[in-house]
Amino acid sequence: MAITQTESHFEKLADQEALESWIARSYTEPVVIFKHSDSCGVSSRAYTEMIKLARPIGLVTVQTERAISDEIETRFNVAHESPQALVLLNGEIVWSASHGRVRAEAVKAAIEEVDNGA
Repeated sequence: MAITQTESHFEKLADQEALESWIARSYTEPVVIFKHSDSCGVSSRAYTEMIKLARPIGLVTVQTERAISDEIETRFNVAHESPQALVLLNGEIVWSASHGRVRAEAVKAAIEEVDNGA
C-alpha cells in the first residue's frame, strides 16, 4: 500500500489500495481528502490553509496521482476541481469546497458539524 508520509500531517494517496484504506477509515471518523495541483497558485494557497489543520489529510496531487483523482470523481460523482477539499464519513462525501473556499476554518467547521451529528 502506497500511503507515504509527506509534509506534516499529509498522507499521500498514491494508489487504489491507499484510497480504499482512506475511505474505510471514514467509517470510524470523518476523513479529509485534499486534491492539489503543484502548478497552481490558488492550490498553493489552499495547501497552506490545509497545513493549519491538526489532523491527517489524504493528499492527492493531480499531476502524479491522476488515476486516483479520476477514481474520486467517478466514485463520488463529484466534478474534478483543484484545489478541492472533501470530507468523507461512512464512505460518502458530506462536505466539499474548491478553489478559494478551501480554508482551514471551513474544513474544521465541517468536521465539527459532522462530529456533532448536525
